[in-house]
Amino acid sequence: MPTSTGDRGRMLHLLRGNRPLSALFAARIVSYAGDSMSLVALMLHVANTTGQGLAVALLLLVGDFVPSLFSPIAGAISDRFDRRRVMIWCELVQAALVGLIALSLPPLPLLLALVAARSIAANIFMPASRSSIPALVDGKDLATANSVIGFGSNAAEAFGPLLAAAMLPFLGIRGVLFVDAASFLLSALVLLALRPMPPERTGGEPESLLAQAKTGLGYILRTPVIRIIALGFCAVVACNGVDDVALVMLAKDTLRSGDSSVGLLLGAVGIGLLFGYALLGRYDTRLSMAALLIGGFFVSSAGNLLTGLAWSVAAAFTVQAVRGIGIAGMDIASSTMLQRIVPAGMLGRVFGNLYGAIGVAAAASYIGGGLLLDATDAPTTLVIAGTGGIIVTGVVAAVLPRALRRHQSPLSKPT
Repeated sequence: MPTSTGDRGRMLHLLRGNRPLSALFAARIVSYAGDSMSLVALMLHVANTTGQGLAVALLLLVGDFVPSLFSPIAGAISDRFDRRRVMIWCELVQAALVGLIALSLPPLPLLLALVAARSIAANIFMPASRSSIPALVDGKDLATANSVIGFGSNAAEAFGPLLAAAMLPFLGIRGVLFVDAASFLLSALVLLALRPMPPERTGGEPESLLAQAKTGLGYILRTPVIRIIALGFCAVVACNGVDDVALVMLAKDTLRSGDSSVGLLLGAVGIGLLFGYALLGRYDTRLSMAALLIGGFFVSSAGNLLTGLAWSVAAAFTVQAVRGIGIAGMDIASSTMLQRIVPAGMLGRVFGNLYGAIGVAAAASYIGGGLLLDATDAPTTLVIAGTGGIIVTGVVAAVLPRALRRHQSPLSKPT
């Protein structure tokens, strides 16, 4: 049976009293930190060997966008097989692929293919890990558990580049990649502490993997509350995803600041995310989850709008840090609501499709926002992006509560 804690608001208490959740937490930290280090190493390798910014952009594209195209299949795999076994195999596959990259440092076309394959394995891991959390904790601890995993993953991603900077002078690019491969092996070993999580079969479930993937897409489309959460999340990301590009131009062209200010602004959201995960995990009731989702949409969007009006780097940093808290709220609330609403046998496909669609929305935001940035300037782009997100938030706030009331699910029952 899942393990519960007396104090839902304390993440450390939940970790100390729940060995399987601690194992998943540790595995995510180790794997994400290694992944962040290897990304820095690969970007440097591609930049040094090709001298082309386009090549670096292609590396990022195949790492982020290409796996999103396989998300329906990724989610179906986590619903079809034992989730513990899926996660372990994903880590082992990633270890092998990164090790192969480290050994050969292949030409760019083969390197991109290997990075894409590794990213697809990571994309399969994600829905399996998120859909496994309800099997590890009681329903009343879901928000806290999601906060724990989110905090650890984002902390590892934030400090990974710093670790890479410290290791590169001693280990070189090849050595950092071997460290990443070892991190996947260690993560797989830690995941052995989880108990088996076999799939929950339902009557009438199609036999083939492709048919199961199609069923997962159909479930989202025909379930109003799931559809609203997914479309709202993707629309907010589509509006606001351009901020990473716009912040660079805001610091350099509008605020007339240096490269260090660019790094400061880009890191502000990460700081806010960590604070948000630590702060918001204690809010774990039905009403607060819906409110937290809508509030997260609003804060993340208003943050970009106000950043476009910022008069200094300090003001922009402050607003972006607050925006990070909103993004943490979006993640905690959406994960917790879906884990309570969606049947266990469908949960992997819902998470896979949702985060695959978010990846596509982010790519669309980069392209559309980049065109808008070239046509106007950074402040205008950020104000338009934030305004669009606020409009989306208003629509979600108008329709989500009614959809929740109509939906008969475990969300309407006491946990």
